[in-house]
Amino acid sequence: MTLKLIEQHFSFDGVQSKYSHYSEVLQCDMTFSIYLPSNQEKKEIPLIWWLSGLTCTDDNFSQKSGFQRLAEKHQVAVIIPDTSPRGENVADDAAYDLGQGAGFYLTATQEPWAKHYNMYAYITDELSRIAAALIPNFSGKESIMGHSMGGHGALVIGMKNAAKFKAISAFSPILSPSQVPWGIKAFTTYLGEDKASWKEWDASELIKTTDAPPILITQGTGDQFYPEQLDETTFLENAKVTDAKVTYKKVKGYDHSYFFISTFLEDHFDFHIEQLS
Repeated sequence: MTLKLIEQHFSFDGVQSKYSHYSEVLQCDMTFSIYLPSNQEKKEIPLIWWLSGLTCTDDNFSQKSGFQRLAEKHQVAVIIPDTSPRGENVADDAAYDLGQGAGFYLTATQEPWAKHYNMYAYITDELSRIAAALIPNFSGKESIMGHSMGGHGALVIGMKNAAKFKAISAFSPILSPSQVPWGIKAFTTYLGEDKASWKEWDASELIKTTDAPPILITQGTGDQFYPEQLDETTFLENAKVTDAKVTYKKVKGYDHSYFFISTFLEDHFDFHIEQLS
């Protein structure tokens, strides 16, 4: 594995870095960003994953959220994958909600997507090994968070790997992708017409059968995609089946943007640090 350092910046005494590498899982070149706190006391460092939404790259969260202040405050590393495989030979679609920039954090089974669109294994296996090697004094403790499509990804990956992730949080997540336009379009394309195969990638289905770690969700009432794409009803009803530890917060007037995320990000970091301690 060869990593190429693209850029690096000091931020709040820690270091924000951006790398590229060839992914064997995705069969293309990928980028990711990682923040390492200063760790002046040489303590063990936990890791928080951030998964971004449709059309985003690893730059959106690193440049717009201001998370570095919180990561340094709590002495936690943060890794930010890209949202999909990319490149001239990677299948794409002209629509913003499908193809490059819209990987949906799953394992595609349909052609031409199956060759490259395997974000689930990329995150849980390949990039996990890279992250562990990059973090000095890594504690082995991890949690996961995300926004919109990335909120869907955080919930699905977090619940499918409940022994790995101590906590899950999400901003305006796609909670029931099998029931809403974004998810139906992506699942039909990447997974095929058999809706039974969709269930393992739907948070509202997984919550019924999973011993999930604690979950925090924040949703703005002024979100332009709520409730059409982001309705919480089925997820919260199904969470009762397993008595899952879900905290769902609606905040009046907030939209889908990073103004919303940056406002409530400290709450999410506090939640994660409590579970990672």
